Amino acid sequence: MTARRVVLHFPQTLIDQPVVSRLVREYNLEFNILRAHITPQEQGLLVLELSGEADKLQQGLAYAEQLGVRVQSLEQDVVRLDDVCTHCGACITICPTAALVMDRESWLVNFDYEKCIACELCIPICPPRAMEARF
Repeated sequence: MTARRVVLHFPQTLIDQPVVSRLVREYNLEFNILRAHITPQEQGLLVLELSGEADKLQQGLAYAEQLGVRVQSLEQDVVRLDDVCTHCGACITICPTAALVMDRESWLVNFDYEKCIACELCIPICPPRAMEARF
């Protein structure tokens, strides 16, 4: 079993379609919704962790793309601007998943993209604005 965190961008024409339901039924995938933003008559954004057999996961995501859903890895959307980060540590107190942690030896803030759920709590609290969400 493999897991992958993805951002699904739904065009207006697919907002009312059971895309995730079909991923579960037809490709035997499990999902965990990390974040959702749906604007009726406009667009939808869904941040998911999908898990299942690797080939079924790939097939399911290919199915979504064929429908017109834009699929991105979560790592492409949440970034830290390393040249801007001052490693002050303000972000580590707010991060609910410990994706941002202070290395006690180097006193540098490490960002683990795998743990990030794109909650965006770190963005407004970061004094130098080193965290960005690019959805």
